[in-house]
This record gives sequence, C-alpha cells and structure tokens, in this order.
Amino acid sequence: MSNSTTSNEPAPVKRSEDGQASSGAGHIHLTRQQETQLQVESLGEKLQVIIDKLPPEGVTLVEILELVGQDSLMLLVIFLSLVFLIPVSIPGVSTLFGAAILLIGVNRLFGRKLWLPKSFRSRIVSTDKLRAALQRALVWFHRLERVSRSHRLNWITSDGLMGILNNCALILGAILLMAPFGLVPFSNTLPALAIIFLAIGLLQRDGVCILLGYLFNFTTIIYFTILVAGGGMAIREALRHLLGQLP
Repeated sequence: MSNSTTSNEPAPVKRSEDGQASSGAGHIHLTRQQETQLQVESLGEKLQVIIDKLPPEGVTLVEILELVGQDSLMLLVIFLSLVFLIPVSIPGVSTLFGAAILLIGVNRLFGRKLWLPKSFRSRIVSTDKLRAALQRALVWFHRLERVSRSHRLNWITSDGLMGILNNCALILGAILLMAPFGLVPFSNTLPALAIIFLAIGLLQRDGVCILLGYLFNFTTIIYFTILVAGGGMAIREALRHLLGQLP
C-alpha cells in the first residue's frame, strides 16, 4: 500500500488573468474548534470567527458562503450588511452585497435554495479593506446585539402571512441598500440597520428586532424621499437662476 499525506492548509484560490476566481477555487476550512464556536457562541462571536478566517488577499461570495454555511443564510445577511454600519467606501461592495442579500430574500420568499449568478460568485473583494471595515463595524454590532431577546412577540416571527411580509421587508432593505446614494451620509447605514435587525429577529425569533427592521426601512424611504425632493428643488432653482441671467 502506498502512503499518502493530506495537508491541513486550505488550497489557494485560483485566479484568472482578469483577477476573478476560477471555477477551481479552493475551499476555506474551519478547524473543529472553530466549527464548535460557530454553533455555540453569540452572533457577534460567530462573525468574529468568520472575519478571522477570511483569506489574506481577496475573497469571493462563494468563499464567504462556505464559511457561513448554507443553513445560516441569515448570518450571511448580517455579515454582508455589517460593513455598511461605518462610513467606509469599498468600490462595488454595496451593489454586490446588496444584490446577494436581495437574492437570499427572494429565495427565502419562494422557499428555494440560494442561487448566485456566476458573475457574483467569482467577483473578488479586497480582504484588507473588508476585514478592517468589518472589525470596526463589529463594535457597533455588539451593541445592537444586546437589544435582541429570543421569543418576543412570537406572532411576528411566525410563518404564513407574517413570514411573507418579513421576507418582503428583507428584499426591500436590499433594494434600498443598492440605491445610488452611496456618497450621501447614512444612505447605506440606514438600510443596513434595517437588514441587520430583520436578520437578527429571524435568527433569534425576536419580533421586536423585526419591528425595528421595519422601522429603519420606513426611515430610509423617508430619508431618500427628502434627498430626491431636495435635489429636485435645488436643480430647479439653479435652472431658474441660470435662465434668469440669459438675455
């Protein structure tokens, strides 16, 4: 019999010439101790384990999903929203992560397994920028997590009509997160708070957190309406001033 050895180190992610991960991307492996941590610790501590295991150079949505697991999609939603709790700009992240959250919400609504387009699965996000932003945002998440208590207002977390409404609220939060207001203060933070509270509520079966998610969705809509209305008035006044100066 021939002896073979297996390395405990995760295989490197193969990149194509354009910088995208190839179909032969390596898997990210958790140790048994880290798998146990993900099962028993708080949401914040689970997120810290995932952040610590991010690959050093760049990460794709597929690799993040491997870390979180198919059965913990709400934890993935929290992870993808976490970076927007602080005023940081990582190009393309709000569209990529927002679209992923949108697909999770749609798949939950129709009771299907998560499907991601190939362009989303292979797009690489800089790990250095992402990890730094996540570590800063995690401080705020620990504070948000203290608000949650399991099994409050259980009727809000029930299936049926409330389940449909909660998934629609998650989808709405993702759409608001993708809105083209990225450079405007709080334009990503408000919908991210809505998504995080909804995800915590669905994970912990906490109706109060779900109501907070609805509240932040409503607040975001009002804020965006004010931005659009204010921008429209400013453009109209500028045009009026310009036309008034013409002979």
